[in-house]
Amino acid sequence: MLQVDGLGHTYTAGGTTYKAIDDVSFVVEAGEIVCVVGPSGCGKSTLLRCIAGLITPGRGTVLLHGEPVVGVPDDLAVVFQDYSRSLLPWKTVTGNVEFPLRGRGLSAAELEDRVGEALAWVGLTAAAAKHPGQLSGGMQQRVSIARALAYRPSLMLMDEPFASVDAHTRAELEDLVLNLRDEADMTILLVTHDIDESVYLADRVLVLSTAPSTVQADLVVDLPVPRDQVRTRSDDVFVRLRTNIATMLRPSEERATQLR
Repeated sequence: MLQVDGLGHTYTAGGTTYKAIDDVSFVVEAGEIVCVVGPSGCGKSTLLRCIAGLITPGRGTVLLHGEPVVGVPDDLAVVFQDYSRSLLPWKTVTGNVEFPLRGRGLSAAELEDRVGEALAWVGLTAAAAKHPGQLSGGMQQRVSIARALAYRPSLMLMDEPFASVDAHTRAELEDLVLNLRDEADMTILLVTHDIDESVYLADRVLVLSTAPSTVQADLVVDLPVPRDQVRTRSDDVFVRLRTNIATMLRPSEERATQLR
């Protein structure tokens, strides 16, 4: 589905040149959920924007279905962290979800079917006529996810999508992602700073190093399915993987002290 090879990107801010990512390579297979974790400031969001075609990387290649990514591909969608800024406040939930579909040659019936299906998937059918300002933060993020789903992408990129919601809502949205992968036959690449979330959701976890980041580990998450917020998080495999990732993400001096 997705192949990233030797990706690197450097940008300049305030007269200072900053190398965000360096020689990042990995593959995402169709139907997988792959989570990306790394230290703060390691370039996770930059990596995602390069993959989405929102940034042209300084070097390396991104292939989707074997074709180079030049600009934003037609069958790719992005769900951002700041849902409040990505929704159009003057449009209803239905209006927000159908907005990216305008101009794609869909009939009125097809448009209605896609929007209705996407809202049903995220549990917002009853809120179709409401505006974003009338919804909770968790419901607004569901609208963002529904908008991406209505587009029917083969690959959905998610940039710390649950960082701004409370713990209970976060758990609900995590389970929603797992259900959507199965029901909508989605491939998902999700960036998160939450180690527990990465292990709970992923088939594989990519652990990035400090900037300029590289992939320091590609870990298979061999946990039973379906996953459960209580049982899965108490599983020995979950605890071991969480501990391994947390250790890798510690600053090198802390790891050295721990090993002595």
